[in-house]
Amino acid sequence: DRYITQYIVTGIGHLQKLGAVPVSSQEKIKSILKTAIPYLDKKLKEDYDYLVKHKVNLKQNNLGSIQIQYLYMRSFFLETEPNKSTNQAFKYYWDQSEKYWIKQNKYMQGMIALALHRLFPVPTNSNKFKNTSKDILASIKDNSIVSEEMGMYWKDMSGGYYWHQAPVETQALLIEAFSEVANDNKTVDDLKTWLLKQKQTQNWKTTKATAEACYALLSPPTPRRGDAGISLLDNEPVVEIKLGDYSISSAKQSEIGTGYFKEKIDGKDMRNDMGNISVNVSSPVVGGQVGAAWGAVYWQYFEDLDKISSAETPLKLSKKMFVEKNTVKGPVLVPINDGDEIKIGDKVKVRIELRADRDMEYLHMKDMRAACMEPVNVLSQYKWQGGLGYYESTKDVSTNFFFSWLPKGTYVFEYPLFVTHSGNFSNGVTTIQCMYAPEFSAHSEGVRVKVK
Repeated sequence: DRYITQYIVTGIGHLQKLGAVPVSSQEKIKSILKTAIPYLDKKLKEDYDYLVKHKVNLKQNNLGSIQIQYLYMRSFFLETEPNKSTNQAFKYYWDQSEKYWIKQNKYMQGMIALALHRLFPVPTNSNKFKNTSKDILASIKDNSIVSEEMGMYWKDMSGGYYWHQAPVETQALLIEAFSEVANDNKTVDDLKTWLLKQKQTQNWKTTKATAEACYALLSPPTPRRGDAGISLLDNEPVVEIKLGDYSISSAKQSEIGTGYFKEKIDGKDMRNDMGNISVNVSSPVVGGQVGAAWGAVYWQYFEDLDKISSAETPLKLSKKMFVEKNTVKGPVLVPINDGDEIKIGDKVKVRIELRADRDMEYLHMKDMRAACMEPVNVLSQYKWQGGLGYYESTKDVSTNFFFSWLPKGTYVFEYPLFVTHSGNFSNGVTTIQCMYAPEFSAHSEGVRVKVK
C-alpha cells in the first residue's frame, strides 16, 4: 500500500532524526529503504505520467495529499536523489506545492513547509521560492487561537474521516514545522501545551496519533541564542504548593518521567487557613523556561444534600424542576421553586443544563432524585439529541448519563417523573465528572421537595 509505505518510511526518518535506531536494526532499516524509496519514486512518476497521458492541464491544481506526503517523506532522505526518470515528476509536484499550498489544510501546509525548507534550503534562481516555507507558517499562525491555559490551536481542527484531517497528527506536524522552519520556540511551546492539554481530557485515538505526538513532544527544541525552548525531559518543572503554612513540593516525591505526585491530609490535621492555596511553578535549570503543569485539590466533607451549593470547573451544571400542568392552551411547565408544594400524581419534568468549555471524553453524569418520585423512562438505552450521543441508564435512586465524547458546548437534558408519595424529601444533586481527568467535575445545588 502506497500510503502505508510512505508513512512507515517517514517513521524511519523520524527515528533516524532522533538517533533512536539501534545498531542491531540499521542493516534491516537500510534494506527496507533500498526497496521502499525507489517504489515510491516510481509511483510519483506514474501520477505525473497519468496527467500527461490524459492531457490534463498541468498548470491547474493537480496536487493531492498523497503527493504532499511523498514530498515530506522524501525530505528525510536527501542523500538518495530521485533517478532521472522521476526527476521531472518530482520537480512538477514540488512546483505545484509551492504554487497551490494555500488550497490545502493545515496538516498538508505544514508538510509542504518542511519539504520546501529541507529540499531547497538555498534560494534558487527564482525568488518566488525564497520565503514560501515561512510564508506558509506565517499564514497558519495568523489564523490561530492563543490561550494562556490551552496554548495555541485552531478552530477547524476537529478531525475528519481521512488521514490528512487528523487533529493530533496535525498539531504534532506543526510543532515540527515551527521548530525547524520558523525557529519559533515560543510558538512551539504553546503548541506543545495544547497537545498536552488535549491529552488531559481525551485519548489519542490511534497508535499512529500517539507515535506522532510523542515524536513532536520529545524532539529537542531548535537551538537559538537567548531562547533554548523547553525540553520536556530535561527541564521538568518544580511545583510548590502552599496550603496556609503547610507546604508540598514535587522535588521531594514526584514520579520519574511523569512528574506525578499526590499527598493526602487527614481531617484531624486540617486547619481553616489551608483554604488559602498558592502554587508556584519553577524550572530546575537556571534561566530555563517553565513548562506546563496541572493538578487539583480535593476537599471532602459531609453535608446534607439539600444544603449543597453548586460548584463548577470547566464543566458547569444547572438543574431545574417543573410541574407539567394541562391548560386550555395545552401543557404548560411551571417551575418548582424552593419551598413550593406539589401533589401526589403530578407529572414533574427534570431539566439539566450542562456546559463544557473544551472537548472531553469519558464522562459520567448522575442525577439523583427524591424517594417520592418514580421515573417514566425505566429502560436503559442509547440516545441521540442535538448532535450528542449518550447512554441513559435509570437506577433506583438516580438517572445516569454516560458520554464517550462530549464536544465543547451547552446541552440540555430532560426526562419526566411522577410524584407517588407525600412528605418532605431531599431531591439530591446532579454531579458530573470526567473519568479521564477527574479534576474536571461539577455538581448542581441541592433541592428540597415538599409533597402534600
